[in-house]
Amino acid sequence: MKEIIHFTLNGQQVSAEIESHKMLIQMLRDIFQLTGTKYGCGMGECGACTVLIDGLSVNSCMYPAFEVRGKSVTTIEGLLGEGNQFHPIQESFVRHGGVQCGFCTPGMIMSAKAMLDENPSPTDAEIRRGISGNLCRCTGYVQIIDSIRESVADYKDRV
Repeated sequence: MKEIIHFTLNGQQVSAEIESHKMLIQMLRDIFQLTGTKYGCGMGECGACTVLIDGLSVNSCMYPAFEVRGKSVTTIEGLLGEGNQFHPIQESFVRHGGVQCGFCTPGMIMSAKAMLDENPSPTDAEIRRGISGNLCRCTGYVQIIDSIRESVADYKDRV
């Protein structure tokens, strides 16, 4: 069964005809060609597919596409500012080496954004908890945590 759904995607009103068994990641990547959201484990374990729905981080590989009807979805592409300017969290990841192979990076950044939107002054323990659903095989998390910590001041000033 296919159905047309309407929702907000990265600040734009959109619609898509989607089959009832499709997950959000499939719709984002296949219909909207937003490939920044990575397909990792397909079981909600790695966090590579993290996006924001109404400001909350979710694993898009486990989220039925039909469920975004009337909601707001933000992907990593939606964080780019005017003139393709990086979001403060993205800038900090580049500056502090939080990007290694890059596969986990979109999910890490989206989880960090959701956390900072809720708590703009997190402790290191809160940062670790905020990204606990995201796995990285390259950095050992040190550069990622440093990136998030260092983005806090910029984030509060610019967002």
